[in-house]
Amino acid sequence: MRFFCLAFFPLRGRSSSSNSTAEDGYSFRAVLTLNHQELVKFILFGGGNMDYVYGPGRNHLFVPGPVNIPEPVIRAMNRNNEDYRSPAVPALTKTLLEDVTKIFKTTSGTPFIIPTTGTGAWESALTNTLSPGDRIVSFLIGQFSLLWIDQQQRLGFKVDVVESDWGEGAKLDVLASKLAEDTAHTIKAICIVHNETATGVTNNLATVRKILDHYQHPALFLVDGVSSICALDFRMDEWGVDVALTGSQKALSLPTGMGIVCASPKALEASKTAKSLRVFFDWNDYLKFYKMGTFWPYTPSIQLLYGLRAALDLIFEEGLDNVIARHTRLGKATRLAVEAWGLKNCTQKEEWYSDTVTAVMVPPYIDSSEIVRRGWKRYNLSLGLGLNKVAGKVFRIGHLGNLNEVLTTLIVVASRTK
Repeated sequence: MRFFCLAFFPLRGRSSSSNSTAEDGYSFRAVLTLNHQELVKFILFGGGNMDYVYGPGRNHLFVPGPVNIPEPVIRAMNRNNEDYRSPAVPALTKTLLEDVTKIFKTTSGTPFIIPTTGTGAWESALTNTLSPGDRIVSFLIGQFSLLWIDQQQRLGFKVDVVESDWGEGAKLDVLASKLAEDTAHTIKAICIVHNETATGVTNNLATVRKILDHYQHPALFLVDGVSSICALDFRMDEWGVDVALTGSQKALSLPTGMGIVCASPKALEASKTAKSLRVFFDWNDYLKFYKMGTFWPYTPSIQLLYGLRAALDLIFEEGLDNVIARHTRLGKATRLAVEAWGLKNCTQKEEWYSDTVTAVMVPPYIDSSEIVRRGWKRYNLSLGLGLNKVAGKVFRIGHLGNLNEVLTTLIVVASRTK
């Protein structure tokens, strides 16, 4: 029994010496001699070097997704399963499809609510509109744009990668040059992450549309809005976005498991000739069931549907523009706090500042992962780690979803006092 417990609850930061001492005075050799009851007590209350220890009070979740779930949404999801072919679920789904278009600010887009994550929504956007070998331009500005580019390449597209230093926005001047040279219109799509959560960078989508229009280029405009839609200003119709997507676990403040994609008429037309292999993410399957009035080609999560209904109701009650303004206030307040600490924002220019996440640079003699670890251990506080190129260099404060000034104040105070 002792071996079993030790295997599943390894000591954190243990040195190679078997006589090394944990923060509470136990040596590793002493831990080996504990009986089961003592070992459990050590794990829960005395294991300063344990990876996971009990912390009193509620976990304070301030990563940039998944985010805190509002109590009305939790209550709405606390229900049994239902037959999704019954009259009730199609009626609910119809209202959801009508209302999710409002968060994209579109009157012409067709929405798809897919049981998946943002990664699945990426694949849905690409495979329904493009064919293998198609040339696309994609911007690498951080970890999540990097992952989307990796998916694009693995799906067989020819990707022109436009890379920026991490902390900078997309190089739109390079896009302009590429479009100017592409008189044969070989570029079939522009792919861009609106808000890169790894570095706290927000890109200017209106400028992308202006560049496309200036060169009268027909390329599709595909946007990852996972950490922006419902929190940052997003205007699908006005900016001529052809496919936009988001995930339930971000500003919608739901559990993970729902990818929401919205396609313009131009994107739907492109899907008729796109030759990429697709099955689960095929929009045509959804459109067939839309016409039948049953809406679901596959089994949806009933609980998430009711949660989405409650989440949208909360957003519309506050007013979407007010929700965006609240995120603007909280983002600015967080950045001012970081500045007052004497630390720097990873985002290098104010024009790229994100109002949903702030990536905080730490001095070179500090490992930012240690700050995240201490936040978890001392305050039951979850902050975002630095990822890939900025691992150990930044920690990330998420300020998106259903939160207010008091919660944001708590997080910046806790972050400062670690």
